Amino acid sequence: MTLPHDSSPEDWPLKAYKNLSFLNSDPARSIRVLCEMTEPDLRFAEQKVKDTIVLFGSARTKTIEVAEKELTAVQATIKDPENLTAQEKQSLHQAECAVKSAPYYNAAVQLSESLTRWSMSLPKEHQRRFLICSGGGPGIMEAANLGARNAGGKSVGLGISLPFEQGVNEYIPEELKFEFHYFFVRKYWFVLLAKALVAFPGGFGTMDELFETLTLVQTKKIVEVPPIVLFGSEFWNEVCDFGALVKWGTISPEDVDLFKIVDTVEVAHDYIVDCLTKRFLS
Repeated sequence: MTLPHDSSPEDWPLKAYKNLSFLNSDPARSIRVLCEMTEPDLRFAEQKVKDTIVLFGSARTKTIEVAEKELTAVQATIKDPENLTAQEKQSLHQAECAVKSAPYYNAAVQLSESLTRWSMSLPKEHQRRFLICSGGGPGIMEAANLGARNAGGKSVGLGISLPFEQGVNEYIPEELKFEFHYFFVRKYWFVLLAKALVAFPGGFGTMDELFETLTLVQTKKIVEVPPIVLFGSEFWNEVCDFGALVKWGTISPEDVDLFKIVDTVEVAHDYIVDCLTKRFLS
C-alpha cells in the first residue's frame, strides 16, 4: 500500500470503532448494548453452555462463621446495652440479621454442589448441561459458584458493575466470568438459558429478578416454563403475601402454582432434578 506524501498511519483519522470517547457516549449506547448481547453469546457457544440452573439471592448473606464473628465484634463495642446509640442499634441489627440469614449461604453451597454432581453424573452427551449460574458477586451468588467448584464442576457468573460490588467472586472459571453494565441485558442472559431458578432470601435485586421471571412466565413469554423454587418459607411467606395478591384479584389463583416454596436442600434438589429429567432427559 502506498501512503500519501508525508503521511503515516499515525496521522490518519481515528476509526469509529476505535474511538473510546464515541463508544462511551450516549449516542453509542445501542452499540454497547449490542456488545453485551453478542459477546456472551459467542462465549457460551464456545463453552457449549446451553442450559443453566440459576441460583440467586442476597449479596449480603455471609457464612455462619463470618456472621457470628462480626456479631461478637459488634457486641464487644457496645458500652451500655441498655442505652444504645442509633449507630449501635443499626450495627447490632445488621449483625443479628446476618447471623439469622447465614444458614442460607450454607444451603446454597450444598444445593449447588448436589445439583452439579447430578449434572456431572449424566450420560456423556448431557455432561455440559445444567451448569450452575449466579450473579457472580458475593453472598448467595458466591455460595452458588463455590458449591459448583466443590463438586469439581464449572459454573457461570453473570457479574454487574456496581459502586459497592466490584468484580466477581473467585469461584468462577475465567472462561465463564462475565461483567455487565446493563441490568436488563444481564437478566436476559439469566432467563434465556435457565432451565430452573432458585431464589434465596434477598432484597430489591432478588425481587426484581424473581418477579420479572414470574411475569414472563405468567404472560407466556417463556414457552418452556422452568421450575421456580423459593428457598426459605419463613422469609418468603413473611415478605411476599401471594395470598393477598389472589385476594385482591391482581393475580389468578393458579399463578401461585408457578413456583414452589421449600425449606431443605433435599426437597429443592429432588424437585428440580425430577422436573428437568421429565422434560429434557426422558
